Parts: sequence; structure tokens; C-alpha cells
Amino acid sequence: MEILIACLFVAGYVVIAFEHPLKVNKAAAALITGALCWTVYVLSGASHEVVGHQLAEHLSEIAGILFFLLGAMTIVEIMDAHDGFETISERIKTTDKRKLLWLISFIAFSLSAVLDNLTTTIVMVSLIRKLVPGKEDRLFFAGMIVIAANAGGAFSPIGDVTTTMLWIGGQISTFAIIGKLFLPSLVCILTPLLILSVTMKGEKLNNVLTETDKEGLSSSPRERLSVFLLGIGALLFTPVFKTFTHLPPYMGILLGLGVIWVWTDLMHKAKEDDHKRKLSVLRALERIDTPSILFFLGILVTVAALESVGILPQLAQWMDKSIGNESVIAISIGLLSAVVDNVPLVAAAMGMYSLDTYPMDSYFWEFLAYTAGTGGSILIIGSAAGVAAMGMEKIDFMWYLKRISLLALLGYLAGAFVYILQYQLFS
Repeated sequence: MEILIACLFVAGYVVIAFEHPLKVNKAAAALITGALCWTVYVLSGASHEVVGHQLAEHLSEIAGILFFLLGAMTIVEIMDAHDGFETISERIKTTDKRKLLWLISFIAFSLSAVLDNLTTTIVMVSLIRKLVPGKEDRLFFAGMIVIAANAGGAFSPIGDVTTTMLWIGGQISTFAIIGKLFLPSLVCILTPLLILSVTMKGEKLNNVLTETDKEGLSSSPRERLSVFLLGIGALLFTPVFKTFTHLPPYMGILLGLGVIWVWTDLMHKAKEDDHKRKLSVLRALERIDTPSILFFLGILVTVAALESVGILPQLAQWMDKSIGNESVIAISIGLLSAVVDNVPLVAAAMGMYSLDTYPMDSYFWEFLAYTAGTGGSILIIGSAAGVAAMGMEKIDFMWYLKRISLLALLGYLAGAFVYILQYQLFS
């Protein structure tokens, strides 16, 4: 039974990894894999009551992650529908390539800590299309956006889905993860930026945004600013809400979404129905990336089955005996996330090691948040941010491997070294 479930997991993983060549959406593969694993488990002779109880327990935890993602993604879509991110782009004036690279990278780094790395990448790549006319230059900027977005998401409990999973699961706390991972994440982006500052030629770019760039905006400047600030405020409010109320994070994000919903309904109540619908929360709910939510559901259900039948605890024991060093384990998981999606890797790690083994805010969980969050930058296919940039700018896999991967790897290792050193000095 365990062998069959493990084979199903590997087969599902292969289909997910080769999503593009096979032309099969990874959400479908994840859902089928999850359902089949639990089906095999219950048909293997296990008690129906026991299996049902285990599934219900896992689903209560999984639902918290999915509701949080649903609320956060809807808030970001509302901000985008109101052209809220124009608030940032209209303030960029520099035409120096090096300065612009630093500015764009740090905006991406900061935004991804509040939004998520996928949304940040989409927003920033759309922005550089207006600011950077040359294709080759724009590819470098897009590569740095991927590195910056993944680094910025790693130190924030709401910035990367894997960090969010650890946060909701109780492995890390808000202020501890920010305090411990901010410097390593900053070094992760500073390292490639410093290298590029030396190697990149300092040229002027014709990147002045004209009035025609602002045509077609669906909201007034006042509306854009209010929704942008309210959306950022709702996202920042969620960790504070969890800290003071000790309620699950999805309660805070749903509260923020409800407030924005009321605000936008009242703000647009006098407008025509067609225009009002384009700016409504109902429209945002239609536009959110539902397949990604279903993918997370399938993966988390699959990993829950592996945990319930005892495969993950056995794997943890084998890794402890074979490797024995938690730093090496965490770094290995980060490097593996450049090839394999980091969501199932982190979900598997959460199932392998209990909070009794590694309590909240322990070295391993914090280091895992960093490595899983930033390791995906090493290859263009290693993160959702990379895949999004790849699709938007048609970045070739080999071009990224030759021009960006080494920079990302050096940043990853530099940040890992800083975290280990920081831990040795202050813990």
C-alpha cells in the first residue's frame, strides 16, 4: 500500500514537472494524485472511520491556507482593476540603466513582501515594458525582478506561499521570520545587483512615460490611491490581526476583503452598471487564478495522505540518518526547488518533521523558509515568478541559465551564509 501511494505521488509529480510539454494543467494532475492516494489508503484495509477522521483534520488546516490565498488574491485583483499600481509607476523618473535596475529590484523586493512574488513579478514586468525599450536589457531586468520578488517574499509571512504555509501551520511567527530573514533576503538580492553594477554598461534609457500611457485607465487618481492604500493596509493588517487575536490568518484577510468590498461598492454606486461591474469585487473573484488554488489543494491533500500512511516520517528519519545536518537538508531543499515546485517540497517537510522535533521559530523552519523561497530563482522554471516572467517576456530557458542562474545561485548562497552566521552570532 505504501509503495503504491509513493508511486502515485512520483507519477503525479512527473506530470506536474512536465506540465508544458504534456499540455496537462498541473492543477488537474495534483487533484487526481491527491484523490487516488486517499482512495488507495482507504481501500487498503484501513478503518473508514480512522481515514475519514485523518482527512477531516488535514482539510481543516488546508482550508485555512486556501481561504487566505483566496482573500489575498482577490484584494490584489481589486487593486489591479483600479490601476492601483500606476501609483508606483508614475513616480519613476530616472533614465540611468544602473539606477533603474536598483530601483526596479528594490520595488519588487518591497512589493513582494506585501503582495506575493507572482503578482509582483507580473506588475513589475508590465512596468519595465514601458521603461526599458531594448529587448536584451529588458530580459536582464526581468531576471532581476524574479530574484528580487522571490527574495522579498521569503522574509514575509504573506510574501511567498511557502512562507505563508509555514506561518499558518505554526512553524514560524510573524516578527521572528521578518527579523531573522530580512538580512539574508536582502543579501540575496544585493549580491547579484552589485555584480551587475560592475558588469553592466551605464547607458541612458528613453523611458519617460507619456500621457498616452495613462489612456484607458478605468479609475480616477483619487480612486486609484484610495484602493491601493486600502489594499496594502488590509494585507499588512493580517499579521497584526493574527498576533493580537490569535485567530487564523484567513480571518484577518477576509475581514480586510470585506472592508474593501464595502468601500468599492459605495465608491462606485452612482456609476453605470457596466463600468461598475468592471471595478467590482465580483469581477475580481472571476479573474483570480483559481487553477493555482486547486493546485495547492491537490498538492496539500496528496502530502496529507503521505503523512497519514507514515511515508513522510520514515523519510525524515532516513534523511536524519543519511545527512544528519539540518543546514544541508534545508539548502538541498532550496536547490531542489529550482527544479521542482517549492509548494510540495515545503508541504512534505512540514509532514516529515513535527513541531515536537522542531518547535516554532526554530532554526530549521526559518532556514527552510529562506531556502525554499529563494532557491527557485536559480532556474527560470523554479518558481511561479520565473514562469510568469518567462511567459510574459518569452525568456529562453538557456538564456536565463547562462545569464541569470549564476547570479541567482551566488545570491542564494550568500544569503544562506548570512543566515547561518547570524544564527551563530546571536542565537
